[in-house]
This record gives sequence, structure tokens and C-alpha cells, in this order.
Amino acid sequence: MLTVEKVNTESRNAVADFVQFQYDLYQGVPQFCPPFRSDIKLMLNKKKHPFFEHSNGEFYIARKDGKIVGRIGVLINTLFNQYHQVKKGQFYLFECIDDQEVADALFEKAYEYCRERGIEDLVGPKGLSAFDGYGIQIEGFENHQMMTMMNYNFPYYARLFEHAGFEKEVDFVSCYIHRDNFNLPPKISEVAEKVIERGKFRIKEFRDKKEIRQWATRIGEAYNNTFINNWEYYPMTQGEIKLLLDNLLMVVDPKLIKIITYNEKIVGFLIAFPDVTKALQRHGGRITPWGILDLFREMKKTNWVSLNGAGVLPEYHGRGGNALLYYEMEKAIKDYGFEHWELTQVAETAVQMRKDLITAGGRQYKNHRVYHKRL
Repeated sequence: MLTVEKVNTESRNAVADFVQFQYDLYQGVPQFCPPFRSDIKLMLNKKKHPFFEHSNGEFYIARKDGKIVGRIGVLINTLFNQYHQVKKGQFYLFECIDDQEVADALFEKAYEYCRERGIEDLVGPKGLSAFDGYGIQIEGFENHQMMTMMNYNFPYYARLFEHAGFEKEVDFVSCYIHRDNFNLPPKISEVAEKVIERGKFRIKEFRDKKEIRQWATRIGEAYNNTFINNWEYYPMTQGEIKLLLDNLLMVVDPKLIKIITYNEKIVGFLIAFPDVTKALQRHGGRITPWGILDLFREMKKTNWVSLNGAGVLPEYHGRGGNALLYYEMEKAIKDYGFEHWELTQVAETAVQMRKDLITAGGRQYKNHRVYHKRL
């Protein structure tokens, strides 16, 4: 018998069951990167996660003959809806065995939750914060998941979604860049050098994490403002910016952070992270003293980097800001000794950035799709 029950987020055992299902489902899958269990538990904690300061949601588990076979979280982001003047719900943390009946039952709970609150459209997967990753993977399954900055799933997920009536909302492509193949067109380099000579644009680099923390609030605000024209944008709260920065600082290498200023104002940034997927896989999502030590060791020996934050405020694109961003990106790729770079999840709405990356030697090698369904 198939049942779907709401998770009691006040119950440690119920939350633990919800979290554990993902680890059981992907056991032995070499491309899968287990998230920190504490991070997923935080998403279910309505008293601590900053998302729930302004919005709400519920979480569900599906059981078949008593065994957990699926899960889903359904959310309503009030700030997003107010900013865009829409009535949208979103879902996240969807995991399911290859069984359409189970998927349909989970989605039906999400529909019910949304309809009861006047929601007209359900979108997802879409998480609670900017670094949760968007969509389900539909291409590039042979490539390893880039830490927890994107999702990994089985190929059958797209079939489950589409048979349930979901349609494409937006795609997020990740580009692979080999150090030896990335070369900017000379014109972009010339523009960037002229911009630097004029003296209004400057590049801020960091010595250590302490210095980054001093700039943290300004970086968070610039990060939020830079993506104001993006599909996923909404004005994040200070609590959400703090969570984003806390996650950033945990695995950041100061030399991989660059800030672009214009007359001392932050107008852009380049944020990259050493790929510590192998360490996360070794410790199965658990945080232990040995695991943290192993994480820092992996940061020093990895040959992969995720570039998961690159942008310039829209009003500075025509002043040479974008050329300067790519110029600094090329310097980082060429000079820092890492062989493999991934520009993680570029929305298809960022048309020019995609074209520029392909022109410079990148190639699209993963695709994640966000779906929607009218209710």
C-alpha cells in the first residue's frame, strides 16, 4: 500500500528519516556528492532557516508497504511572489524510486498544499537559498556532481516529471573549461586593459578569510543586486545573505575571490571554490573533526574548481565591466594551477555570457532543467 505523510519537522526521527532516504537511494553511485546532513536538516528547521522568516512550506515522505520510497518539500516564497507579482509555489528535495505512482502521489500533495493557498503554478526543483542548485539533471550524467552547488539525480527523473504533466521552465547549463583551452578574444582583453588604465574600475583581491569577512556584508549585497534581472531573483533578507556567506566561507580559497569596484563601490565579483567532492563522498555527509581536516586537505590537492559566482551589476555592463570580469576570469584560470574549471549553472536567460564562454573555449557539458505545472 502506498501512503504519503507530512513530516513532523519537530521530530528528530522523522527529519532523520527524510534526510537518510537520499543517501540510501544513491548508495554506490560514483557521480553523487552527499550533502552535509546538517544542511538538509536545517532546511526542515522552520525555527532556524532564514527562508521561514518570510515564507512557509511542508515536507512529505512516501511509503510503500512501510518502506520509504520518495520524498518532497513544497514551498511558497512570499518575497519572490511579491517582487514578481505572481502566485507561484516551488518544490525541492524531491527524491523518488523509479515508480510513476510514487512520484504522482508526492506531486499531488504539493498540488494540494499550493491550491489551498491560492497558488497557480508549481515550479521546481528550486531550493531555499541561492546556492541550493536548480533543476534536475537531464544531460551529462557521466560527470561528477560539483559538490552540493547543484543537484544530481537518476536519468529517469525527467520521465517522472513529464509524465506527471510538468513542462520546461528554464535550463541551467554548466560549462567545462580546460585551463589550456580558455582564451579570450583579443578585443575583450584590450577593452579590459583600457578600463583598468582609466582608474575607475579596480580589482580587489584578498589575503585571507579574515579580510573576506570584513567585506562579507558588502559582498552579499552586491551578489544579490547583480542578479536582479535573472529568472530566480528576489531581494534576499540579511539572514539569507548571512547563510549564503557562511556557506561560502566554509570552503573558500581567498585567492579565488575577486571583487570589482567602480569608484570604490562593489559592482561585480568572481567567486570560485576548490572542488572538495571527493572529501564529501568519503565522509557521507557527516561532519567530524577528521572530516573537516580531510576537507581542507582536499582543497589543497584538488585539480578542479567550481566557478559559481560571476557577475557585474547590469548598469556597468556597457562601461567595460563585463570585459574586465572575463579578463580576470582568464587570469585566474591560467595562473592558479588548477587544470579543470566548471562554470556552474548558467541560466539560459544569460544568453551573452553563454556565448562568450563558448567563444573563449568552454563547452556545455551538463544541463539542469527547472519544470513548472499550471495548477
